Amino acid sequence: MSGMHTWPDASLMRFGLLPAAALLDFMVGDPWGWPHPVQAMGQVISRYSQWALRSDRAPWQMKLAGVGLAFLVIGGSGGVSWLGLQTLGVLSPWLQGGGEIVLLASCLAGRSLRQAAEDVLTPLAAGDLSKARQQLALYVGRDTQQLSEEDIRRALLETVSENATDGVFAPLCFAILGAFFNLAAPIAVAYKAASTLDSMVGYRREPYTHLGWFSARLEDGLTWVPCRLSVALVALYSAKPGHVLRLCWRDARADPSPNAGWSECAYAASLGIQLGGENTYKGQRTVKPLLGEATRPITAERIRAALALTRRVFLTLLFLGCLGGLASGLASP
Repeated sequence: MSGMHTWPDASLMRFGLLPAAALLDFMVGDPWGWPHPVQAMGQVISRYSQWALRSDRAPWQMKLAGVGLAFLVIGGSGGVSWLGLQTLGVLSPWLQGGGEIVLLASCLAGRSLRQAAEDVLTPLAAGDLSKARQQLALYVGRDTQQLSEEDIRRALLETVSENATDGVFAPLCFAILGAFFNLAAPIAVAYKAASTLDSMVGYRREPYTHLGWFSARLEDGLTWVPCRLSVALVALYSAKPGHVLRLCWRDARADPSPNAGWSECAYAASLGIQLGGENTYKGQRTVKPLLGEATRPITAERIRAALALTRRVFLTLLFLGCLGGLASGLASP
């Protein structure tokens, strides 16, 4: 009879790490200057890219190098995480659990996203456009030197709504999936590596057109389901799900990204604002599809409402994931 309680107890331990990691991220986040797994990933990606781009390779050779880069960074990140946790487990299960909580928290960007928003909103509220532009440039790829106050707020809300999916919801979903196999942190770290690859080399422009093609498509595929789950929850929390989903179906499909457009449009439709339009990247003008309807202006309050919506969706996914994990443990013999 005692054996009947082993699985639920183990399930409680595995899935109990997720709320602990979420709490650690909420309280501490990723302080500047602290070591972070993404820093190591970035170093590997940067050095590999420099090596691959150093010589004149045919497009197919560069694509093959891109596949190798993805396997190296994603597999290496997940493998090193697993090996490190196993080593800690030999010393102490408490050390292993603590290490996994820290690793999981490092994959969740909830606090970092809130801090990034406040770093821009604070100087903006004080009328310091120059400082707001400098802070915004740390978080977005577009040119910020000439942005107006309205453009700054739009750029900030776009990055808040886009990064909610690949920086908050998707890592949590993969952590939940990994928890079913006692691999929560390694799977989450592997996804974080895929996301980091996409942000560093997943561009359609040179010199990453061929080197980054595999990373970009892989990240799109991995994020597809978490993105749709979060869009559905954003729509539900808007109290007008039909309206939100209708606008997403109308507008998001025109966006070149299979995920960013849906995430941004869901927030835009829920908040009653409009995103997209003209941006400049390294001096080149780009026009993105308009997402949502501009029934309200984009204000600091709307940006904070988006962050609050992110928090509610995150907690819902966390609750449902842990509930499903515990239920599966109880249902097992």
